[in-house]
Amino acid sequence: MTQPKPITEVWKPELVRLPKLTFARKLFRWFAHNCIVKLTAKLLLNVSVEGMENFPKTGPLLIVINHIGDADAVAVVSQLPNPPDALGKIELYDLPILGKLMHWYGIIWLHRGRPDIRAIKSALDGLAENRIIIIAPEGRYSLTGALEEGSGGAAFLAYKSGAPVLPITVTGTENENVYGNLKRFKRAKVNIKIGKMLHFKNQFSTKQEAVSQGTSQIMEALANLLPEKYRGEYS
Repeated sequence: MTQPKPITEVWKPELVRLPKLTFARKLFRWFAHNCIVKLTAKLLLNVSVEGMENFPKTGPLLIVINHIGDADAVAVVSQLPNPPDALGKIELYDLPILGKLMHWYGIIWLHRGRPDIRAIKSALDGLAENRIIIIAPEGRYSLTGALEEGSGGAAFLAYKSGAPVLPITVTGTENENVYGNLKRFKRAKVNIKIGKMLHFKNQFSTKQEAVSQGTSQIMEALANLLPEKYRGEYS
């Protein structure tokens, strides 16, 4: 039986906003993307990528990914041409070092399992500014290693903004694989697949239809990029 999705216990709405792209933040994002994320991925992971030709040159763009381990974001973001915006769980803010780095980078903090209107508005504002935003529609890293049921947030953002959706999948980033290889001084083999863009603009007549059918389309697009054992609820 699938465990219920997590509900954030802390409540810090004052932290939820679209980060302003100041000169200092742009500089830190460049450093984080090119000197921290890419170097970390190169040292700790052996990443291969398929479908890079599907990545658009400009935004707005909503990237949806599956979530199977701690290294997902590092693996995916390291392969992107520019540093994106991302939604992240507010619990990470309190981590001593990582939380500060993420806050300086400018994460759109999200209270999971709660009606976080500020996070949704921040993401929509970002898409209106032609930004690229990453979201994991499962809402947590999978407890089984395969796709869990998707939530409706990504589909709602795509419907409301008109931004295209780009499905990207990652395999090999399971914690036991990444950390197990590191203990043997090896790099885990990680594969990333970039699919074809989905367009929801003018496709649905109501919000309910967009969220329901759009979520199914997003999760099925992710499933189609994954090997059978990773498809889970969408086999």
